[in-house]
Amino acid sequence: MAALKKDAFVPNMVETMKEFKDTKNIDRTTLVSVLEESFRNVIAKIFGSDENFDVIVNPDKGDLEIYRNRVVVADGEVKDENKEIALSEAQKIEHDYEVGEDVSEPIEFAKFGRRAILNLRQTLASKILELEHDSLYNKYKDRVGQIISGEVYQVWKREVLLVDDENNEMILPKAEQIPSDQYRKGETVRAVILRVDNENNNPKIILSRTSPMFLERLLEAEVPEINDGLISIKRIARMPGERAKIAGESYDERIDPVGACVGVRGSRVHGIVRELCNENIDVINYTANIKLFIQRALSPAQVSSINVDEENKKAEVYLQPEEVSLAIGRGGLNIKLASMLTGFTIDVFRELGENESEEDIYLEEFSDEIDQWVIDAIKGIGLDTAKQVLNAPREMLIEKADLEEETVDGVIRVLKAEFEQ
Repeated sequence: MAALKKDAFVPNMVETMKEFKDTKNIDRTTLVSVLEESFRNVIAKIFGSDENFDVIVNPDKGDLEIYRNRVVVADGEVKDENKEIALSEAQKIEHDYEVGEDVSEPIEFAKFGRRAILNLRQTLASKILELEHDSLYNKYKDRVGQIISGEVYQVWKREVLLVDDENNEMILPKAEQIPSDQYRKGETVRAVILRVDNENNNPKIILSRTSPMFLERLLEAEVPEINDGLISIKRIARMPGERAKIAGESYDERIDPVGACVGVRGSRVHGIVRELCNENIDVINYTANIKLFIQRALSPAQVSSINVDEENKKAEVYLQPEEVSLAIGRGGLNIKLASMLTGFTIDVFRELGENESEEDIYLEEFSDEIDQWVIDAIKGIGLDTAKQVLNAPREMLIEKADLEEETVDGVIRVLKAEFEQ
């Protein structure tokens, strides 16, 4: 029974080596070095020194050999059993050994003892894991901003776990998923590498499908003029899965950035739209002229005039009544994207007609019909008079003044009644 227990150490160590020979992301030289160092540390603890030992690691086969080298001395003259061997003992290994010769004999794993072997396994596992983490982090930290394909491995409520072609794990958080995305185990998903976290030497590859970078990389793949440096994407604003606005600039007067990005009959954006769950894509010409840029960003609405406060990054845009709804867009999407694209807070107003230039009335005059807190909320967004409120879009009053629809409708009704008298 004792012999069986002793021999049981050998397959354990062989299994350990087989585990490590299949390690990911670690080059062969580094792996051999780590394995050899770990075994030499154990040898030094057991025998007092590892100087006279040869450790031969073969990670391809998943095994190793350890040899101890000792000098043959006359019987009874052995002073250091680790470095010297008696002549009679040496001749048991090979009968023609003589005093002064070197004897090299293999050391079996079992001689290390159970505790040493267990410690070795744990040390090796820890070092290899640390190396894998370092290698994974170094591999992906330089790939941030690149598109990668991964296979869906697990779908959870707050995130999706994907694996790359080397079985490295990648995380796609809920916040970085397009709302209408559906994921099934085994299917392939494309995303951009958003960042690589490395807390406590435990790298996490975070992906995104909602980042403007993802749309930019998709465009680069579809529009050769971007890779050729003839067109550059200056800014991107996205409401993932719904709509996006892109500002492009051409460095060749013969090339229109809008036409180049969209393609003939939208051929270059069709695939991108499908990838982004039917996210509509608008492309405009970039310009350093702020007023013109805001005007283009609000397309398809036709702007009549713009007042820009560059210091506070605010813009007042005046439009004909029939253009206001186009400027705002369904659910306020168009004006939100225009603000994101330009970096300006945009307020839209209806232009007054010739017959509407009569005297205005300050909101404070209506304090007997409108609650003071409502007046204060409206004044807080820069509207001080009745005409200013009536010319502002209803949706803007609800969103920016943070008022209920019924409250806004009541205010508009009171103000209109005043001018209809």
